[in-house]
Amino acid sequence: MIQRVPFETAKSTELVNVTDFVRQVVKDSGVQEGLCIVYSPHTTAGMTLNSSSDPATAEDILAEFDHLVPVRATHRHTLDTPADAAGHVKLVLVGNAVHVPIQGGELLLGKSQSVLFFEFDGPRDREIQVQILRQT
Repeated sequence: MIQRVPFETAKSTELVNVTDFVRQVVKDSGVQEGLCIVYSPHTTAGMTLNSSSDPATAEDILAEFDHLVPVRATHRHTLDTPADAAGHVKLVLVGNAVHVPIQGGELLLGKSQSVLFFEFDGPRDREIQVQILRQT
């Protein structure tokens, strides 16, 4: 079963901590051992695992991505906007899903790891899709 979790992003580019949403889906599933897949069904947003304990970390990551793939009018595909085109390229660098083991009914995240939604072309209405696979 896939659980859809809707939310809104607030900025043009941002990292949104969705860890609490994902933990709730895991808890509600009752699965003790397995795998949690968190998927972004968008072409201008992705998923990553990283630290969210220091807000400057997100600022650094966002700044580096904007440096690597700046929004510019010279992208060949600009059906929507140059920011949309840059978002498509950034998604290729990040990916659209993360996989986190479940043990003892909990996500096995590292001490400073969080599940982060990577917005590249907001603000928008978004969703993540969470699937829990039970170990058999």
